[in-house]
Amino acid sequence: MPKESVFSLNIDGLKQVLDLNLIGTILPTQIFGEEIAKHGSGSIVNISSMASQQAITKVLGYSLAKAGIEIYTKWFSVELANRYGDQIRMNAIAPGFFLTEQNRDLLTNPDGSFKERGKLVVQNTPFKRFGRPDELSGALVYLLSDASKFVSGTVLTVDGGFSIFSGV
Repeated sequence: MPKESVFSLNIDGLKQVLDLNLIGTILPTQIFGEEIAKHGSGSIVNISSMASQQAITKVLGYSLAKAGIEIYTKWFSVELANRYGDQIRMNAIAPGFFLTEQNRDLLTNPDGSFKERGKLVVQNTPFKRFGRPDELSGALVYLLSDASKFVSGTVLTVDGGFSIFSGV
């Protein structure tokens, strides 16, 4: 059990994570979205996370930011539709657990074996493995292409079944 009190969150650290992840998603939309609007049509795809959909320990700020990205995606897609019809769409991808440089130390030991947290993730993923970065490409291409022309405000989960598995 953690020794720190749950009532003494590092608010400055929380704000930094929110600023990086949430505002860091909103600002590019403000800049590039305006350019898309000037030139006709397009599709914007944000990156969410499993941390937005389930309580995952040790990542409160990240979870809050990613949940914010999901509602921002839905809210902004409605605003885009109200102003531009079907010309500009916004969706998001919610990746499950992908082994990256950002989380490698949290999930694996230096020899590549899984730490307890890594074991729990794999155990609770029906595919029994982490995702590979190239496995996000299909979802991204779909959301950017005309194949999803009638899709807006959607969060597409790419997680090997993690989000739907009860563990039983």
